[in-house]
Formats: sequence, structure tokens, C-alpha cells
Amino acid sequence: MTEPEYWKAAAADIFWYQPPTVLLDDSNPPFYRWFPDGLTNACYNALDLHIEEGRGEQLALIYDSPVTDTKASLTYSELLDQVSKLAG
Repeated sequence: MTEPEYWKAAAADIFWYQPPTVLLDDSNPPFYRWFPDGLTNACYNALDLHIEEGRGEQLALIYDSPVTDTKASLTYSELLDQVSKLAG
């Protein structure tokens, strides 16, 4: 698989509101733009999509700090709740 094919396949694994038709815009070096005409949302891909696919109760985040002796874990649903509260 060539590098452009790799990135095209990687883009196919992402939810897009508007899928990109251009892989790489290299018209203004060194300011390259990947998927310049695509429209997505990183938070949606990181949380909402997992919940919609039935993984809401699966662990999404595990925090374990030996420095503060703090441990916590959140499911995708719990993490989305926290993110929504912070964003609101």
C-alpha cells in the first residue's frame, strides 16, 4: 500500500459530515493541507460514534497516577456526560 492509499484508507475509518474529495493540497508549500474539503468533528469521532456503535458502557479512559495515588475510570457514556457538561 502506498502512502497516499494508506491515508485514503485511514480517512475511510472516520465519520465525515462531508467526505473529502481531495487527499492532500500541496499547492502552497510548506503549508500543506490534508483533506481540505472534508468536514468532520474530532469529539464526535472520539465519543459519540462509539456510543452509537454500542460501546457506551465500555471503558474509554483509565487514569492511574502514582504521583497523587489517584485512580479513576470512565465509560464512553460517562466521559461524554463530562465533556457535555464542560462544553455547556
